[in-house]
Amino acid sequence: MTDKLIAVLDRIGQVHLCAKSMGIAAPLIGIGRAAAVAQPPADAPAAILLIPRITARSEETDEPYESCVSFFDGRGLVPRPLMITVETTALASETVTTVYERGLARLINHKIDHPDGAL
Repeated sequence: MTDKLIAVLDRIGQVHLCAKSMGIAAPLIGIGRAAAVAQPPADAPAAILLIPRITARSEETDEPYESCVSFFDGRGLVPRPLMITVETTALASETVTTVYERGLARLINHKIDHPDGAL
């Protein structure tokens, strides 16, 4: 499943310029699983999010423009926390806790919204 998500990100990157970062959630491509892949900017490794759950959010937020591969030509101001703590399930079934900050926190938060059913 994660291979399919990464392949979709590669195809999207070929036709749509995502200058900073991008990601895809499984429900957006018809996979009924709480999973997503988030690709940070530059050559940073992709974050694989299996059964992700935000366990903490900073009170401090920002509200820059955000876009979504669900709506390529749409952008809007979306308030998001500057730091989030996320629990995911690793492929070996153990729980992994990761803290994300700033732009990566925004991207991960956005991807976690989709497995919860939000667009």
